[in-house]
Amino acid sequence: MVTQEQRKRQLAREKFLRQQQRRTAARRKSRMRNSVIASVLGVILVGSLALYTSDVLKGDDDKSDTAAATPSPTPSAIADPCKKAAEGKVKTATWKKEPSMTIDKSAKYTMKLATTCGDIDIALKTKAAPHTVNSFDFLAAKGYFDHTKCHRLTTNGIYVLQCGDPTGSGSGGPGYTIPDENLKDKSLKDNVYPAGTIAMANTGQAHTGGSQFFLVYQDSQLPPSYTPFGTVSESGMTVLKKIAAAGESTGAGDGAPNATVVINKATVTKS
Repeated sequence: MVTQEQRKRQLAREKFLRQQQRRTAARRKSRMRNSVIASVLGVILVGSLALYTSDVLKGDDDKSDTAAATPSPTPSAIADPCKKAAEGKVKTATWKKEPSMTIDKSAKYTMKLATTCGDIDIALKTKAAPHTVNSFDFLAAKGYFDHTKCHRLTTNGIYVLQCGDPTGSGSGGPGYTIPDENLKDKSLKDNVYPAGTIAMANTGQAHTGGSQFFLVYQDSQLPPSYTPFGTVSESGMTVLKKIAAAGESTGAGDGAPNATVVINKATVTKS
């Protein structure tokens, strides 16, 4: 038979266990909340995208205090606006050093991203960002971007779609880095990357760009630390806005796009 003293000790143990469980649950909620906050701040501070967070713009990066937040619809609110991806496998090759310069720096180049959501045509800034354009010409010719998913969409603070990582994790790259370029581009005013800009993601440190890039679908306040190397066409902007309208997966303003954005093929062409 359980004595009164034993019963008191048992109740005390049960009370202690309940308190521990509540504290554990509270810590778990706090960690989840802090994780979300850190993710958004990453888009705000450059941490990473990081832009390549390995990037804003690793993911990760910077934020705008002045831009109004765009609410993200839930996955069920808007149907996936994109088509089924073409068959094919993602390339996994990497290289030890930046490719040698083979483009004509005085010529005009364009890049076409044939995605499951529509074609995104981009006029490249060859003269202002030759290392970047040369790298994309090299990687596109190798099929490096083909069949890769655009892994990140931000809808709060900054407004970008991030692509270029074959791993889809935000930490992948070609094995080499390229120098920052064109950081004083005349289009960058008051630390704003205007809608239609395509720029390199990075780790938050200088000269750490690889293959990840982001497409700005709405003016975004970011420090001029990400190489702007092209401008998206009007029809390409229509595609980007369609992707953005479908929202992102977390509902917190920074996550995988609800739209299944896959680059079926990337092509760089000399005009």
